[in-house]
Amino acid sequence: MDRKVIKKYIVNWIESNKQELYDVADFIWDNPELGLEEYKACEKLTEVLSKHGFSIEKGLAGMPTSFIATSGKEGPVVGINVEYDCLPGLSQKTGCNVKTPIIEGAPGHGCGHNILGSAAVLAGIALKYALKEYKIDAVIKMFGSPAEEQCLGKAFMGRAGLYKDVDFFLDWHPWNYNRADYDSCNAYFNVKYHYKGKTAHGNAPWHGRSALDAAILSAHAIEMLREHYAPAAADAAQTINYSFPDVGPEFPSVVPDKTTMWVIGRFTTSEQMMDIISRIDKCAQAGALATDTTVEKQLITATHEKIPNKTLAEIVHNNFKEIGPPEFSQEEQEFAKEMQKSMGLESTGLDEKLKEFGPSGTALCDTSEFSWNAPYATFWLTMAPDGGWHNWMVTACAKGSMGKKAMDCASKIIASSAIDIITQPEIIQKASNELKERLNGRGYECLVPEDIAPPLGLNAETMNKYK
Repeated sequence: MDRKVIKKYIVNWIESNKQELYDVADFIWDNPELGLEEYKACEKLTEVLSKHGFSIEKGLAGMPTSFIATSGKEGPVVGINVEYDCLPGLSQKTGCNVKTPIIEGAPGHGCGHNILGSAAVLAGIALKYALKEYKIDAVIKMFGSPAEEQCLGKAFMGRAGLYKDVDFFLDWHPWNYNRADYDSCNAYFNVKYHYKGKTAHGNAPWHGRSALDAAILSAHAIEMLREHYAPAAADAAQTINYSFPDVGPEFPSVVPDKTTMWVIGRFTTSEQMMDIISRIDKCAQAGALATDTTVEKQLITATHEKIPNKTLAEIVHNNFKEIGPPEFSQEEQEFAKEMQKSMGLESTGLDEKLKEFGPSGTALCDTSEFSWNAPYATFWLTMAPDGGWHNWMVTACAKGSMGKKAMDCASKIIASSAIDIITQPEIIQKASNELKERLNGRGYECLVPEDIAPPLGLNAETMNKYK
């Protein structure tokens, strides 16, 4: 079997049919939806997949905006990640190289998930037709994963056992460089502590019990905790952040009877992270005990560290090298440089080089849940200029020509890599052996307890504000 011929078919199919998914990407960009509110994006993506013969299951793991689209009945099972949520406050007009919100404060696709999900679907559809054309048995599963920005969707889908029958996963992400490494990322947790006290007039505070005092004491205890856990390398920093999104009555002359402390953290291993969570629980309880208030814990999500897989990553890297990174026009480069100037950054433009293959640490993501269930590989592909991520520059590029060029490359790399792996069972076996070795006797167990449901409506208020 000549894999080069099959991959040429894939590239030609994508070139001939990509406009349909360009339109989907633009629709999702025009209708940005925060995590667990991605009703329009979910509907649009599944509509296209259904049109091309995929069977659709929606509303899985208690999340209305999740889906699995399946094609094929026999052979190796490839899982392809599909994401489509956006970020708060990153509304931005496309074609503008200075910060220009469409609606001030509204959500926007400042992580490029409108093209991430659309390119993945384009790859999956192209792969389906290639398998049919060359009579190759395989199963394609497109995993529609909501609320990636809060590391929610994949934890709950993993807990529901939806990743168990997959032989390998492929994924990608728009970024400011081109890289296909065997990368890792930290474990992550997201938890809220809700304190309850008693209001009183500020001139007689002894009648009250301050929930805000409890939260502040708890946060101070967390500061003390920082000294007492093992440090990590800078590229995988072990961090805890917290905020007080609700501090009760707005007047300082009223003793606050309610306060929420919201804590997130990132740690090298999930084992260490779970220990840290238990210690933060004690900080929260101590704050409540010291102020004669009560505290209730709300675990929102927790995800594992990512398990790298060199075997699969090398296949992806080779296909990336063969297809090549996006090539940008002089006009696109100047546009990117002007954006960087307006942000006070060095004007480096858009990266067009593929980085050397090797190990790396990359941005935290709930795709780590895939990597504990089956061999997983991803790659990062230039869509926007260097200057951090999750900002208006990314939103501006995600609907522009740069986003479309990234989509083209990403879909070809995913589908071509899948062909290489599907048609060489020894690669799947080698990748599985590597995963088993790296797990070293550990098995996948979701870090979110069974009695905790997905936090539906978490972003509903923000979405309703801008509808």
